[in-house]
Amino acid sequence: MEKFEIVVTTMFGIESIVAKEIRNLGYETKEVIDGRITFYGDFEAVARANLWLRCAERIFIKVGEFEAVTFDELFDKTKALDWSKWLYKDSAFPVNGFSVKSQLFSIRDCQAIIKKAIVESLSASYKMSIFPETGSLYKIEFSIMKDKVSLMIDTSGDSLHKRGYRRRSNMAPIKETIAAAIINMSRFSYNGIFCDPFCGSGTFPIEAAMIAKNIAPGLNRSFAFEDFRQMDKKFLKDARDEAFSLIRKTNLRVLASDIDYDCVDLTISNAKKARVNDVIFVKRLPVSEFKNDEIGGTIVCNPPYGERLLDLNESEKIIKDLGRVYKGLKGWNLFAITPNEKFEALFGKKATKKRKLYNGMIKCDLYQYFSKADRL
Repeated sequence: MEKFEIVVTTMFGIESIVAKEIRNLGYETKEVIDGRITFYGDFEAVARANLWLRCAERIFIKVGEFEAVTFDELFDKTKALDWSKWLYKDSAFPVNGFSVKSQLFSIRDCQAIIKKAIVESLSASYKMSIFPETGSLYKIEFSIMKDKVSLMIDTSGDSLHKRGYRRRSNMAPIKETIAAAIINMSRFSYNGIFCDPFCGSGTFPIEAAMIAKNIAPGLNRSFAFEDFRQMDKKFLKDARDEAFSLIRKTNLRVLASDIDYDCVDLTISNAKKARVNDVIFVKRLPVSEFKNDEIGGTIVCNPPYGERLLDLNESEKIIKDLGRVYKGLKGWNLFAITPNEKFEALFGKKATKKRKLYNGMIKCDLYQYFSKADRL
């Protein structure tokens, strides 16, 4: 089966985690740069990557890459690519993209020129001038970074953070992909205790349960590539069958709590949709009342800040309460993502490690606290 270059996009700061996920699927990564990993694969790889990658944003097929500093160059080099390999006579192919630090900075002009170049390329291949675009959808994505143009086809459709279990959410949910990356970093025990005292819509608890049970994140959703004529439906069926066969039992106990009744109800509802409600225990509880006498456990959380709390003093008090709670726990690790730069001072302890991450467009820090045993 012919292989082609596959591009996986990520949020900044978690590229190495996604690269490891790709390698765990059995593929060798070609390049790892800011926000992007590439590897070679076929349509079976496209299906498996969309189904299994927990921390990636989208999966693309790369059609071509070149440098362009003028619109004539952009047109000629786009037209020179073999678009008939991917697009049929009736394919719908809208064009979108972005440009950063490049001489071609007008997005609207780049869209129009790339679209026209693709049409002329297809006209030469199919000997026709008008394309109805009534068939399968192939979204063309361009990126222009420092004058280097990448032309790709989106195989995911909706971003991969949309797992299908979160129909509703609280005001400021953390993205599922970022949540999965943080949980991955926590190295929590699949036979231990995992806690989130600010559960919101349940993202951290649900992602942790799915990881422990080895439930593929894409099992309950559809993808753009399913309508591609090149895609043998057997590939996705086999990938889904494989994923179902790899689901396992776990002794993990996930404790989810929140002071907000609506968040408690939301977490319960979303956990049921994700089919992990058997290991998630949810209750209404302010963080100041959280306690646990067991030795060892993992807390991963996104303390309320900004959109979820209008009162800055209240949000700072919550972080202070979290710090007092953590002091009373024995052998526990804690991971907190927040844009609050005063977190360590409010928490009352300097983090073992600190890592910059983005939650959507919000720049945050991940504060990591390890028990003495885990530091050895």
